[in-house]
Amino acid sequence: MSYRYIGNKSRLLRPLIERIRQLAPEGAVVSDLMCGTASVSEALRVAGYRVIASDMMSYAFHHAVVRLKLDRPPSFSSVSGTGYLGVLKHLETLPGVSGHFFREYSPGGQPSSGTRPRMYFSTENAALIDAITQEVNTWREQGKISEVENSLLRHDLVLAVNRVANIAGTYGHYRSTWNRASLAPLSLRPSTFLWGISTNHNVLQGQAEDLAVSISADLCYIDPPYMKRQYAANYHIIETIARGDSPDAVGVSGLRPWRDQYSDFCSKLRVRDSFRRIIREMDCKTFLVSYSEDGLLSRDELLNLFSELGTVEFESLIHQRFKSNNGGAGGAVQEYLFKVSK
Repeated sequence: MSYRYIGNKSRLLRPLIERIRQLAPEGAVVSDLMCGTASVSEALRVAGYRVIASDMMSYAFHHAVVRLKLDRPPSFSSVSGTGYLGVLKHLETLPGVSGHFFREYSPGGQPSSGTRPRMYFSTENAALIDAITQEVNTWREQGKISEVENSLLRHDLVLAVNRVANIAGTYGHYRSTWNRASLAPLSLRPSTFLWGISTNHNVLQGQAEDLAVSISADLCYIDPPYMKRQYAANYHIIETIARGDSPDAVGVSGLRPWRDQYSDFCSKLRVRDSFRRIIREMDCKTFLVSYSEDGLLSRDELLNLFSELGTVEFESLIHQRFKSNNGGAGGAVQEYLFKVSK
């Protein structure tokens, strides 16, 4: 799985896992507290760790379920005699529906707020997103798919949507002109299921500060938001895909109401207290914090903060900074790694 995601650590997986191996033996319990796309969680699973993955976003929850709990496709026995591939084929060949995505996010619709039609998706793709969402919702409500099967289909749809979204990098706004990829038909590609232990993992959803007190781990990996941009606003489209709901679409960009998923890590005034709560309240002695040099807090500010909470070791890695399709900073950036021992 790959899509442009602020803070994605896919390119840093090897050095991250090597560092974690120095801190925790194989079979240890590792918390991936803000798992995002769950690429680190999956790498931890493959490396032989028991993983507790968590995030406040629903799409992240589904990604983590798929990447941690599946080493083969589930049967989908209640909805298909042809298994997982048959289900995907059925879904992507459904007739389009004039539903929420058609109305709010395509040029063929008319937003309920009265704003001009939005250009996140072609009219055909938006109608198919509605049809797939309605079918999966019906299966879930009728008990025809398990929770894991539901997560897999939402996961696959999020990835399919990302391939045809008419966006520059995040979903904060759509492009004013169509890019070629956004005019291609939406297709559901089957997920690849990697080897590795797929039992004894746990996936949680909620604010990291609230979950910390209930988590017990040998090591906690913390990869928090590091800029002012709120994930709940910038990824509102795929959050709606993951939830399968039809929220109000507010403003020119059609954002869903997202304040309930506001992250204090995106506030320079609140981020320190969030770190303090997590490290003080979690039943864990060793923390590995990943933070970008582009972040709200400087290296020295972080060193001072973590020194309040335990013994600190520091190192840095070099990788490419997040870059949207319409430009942006690009180039190399330092990723700070702080080991904090209570």
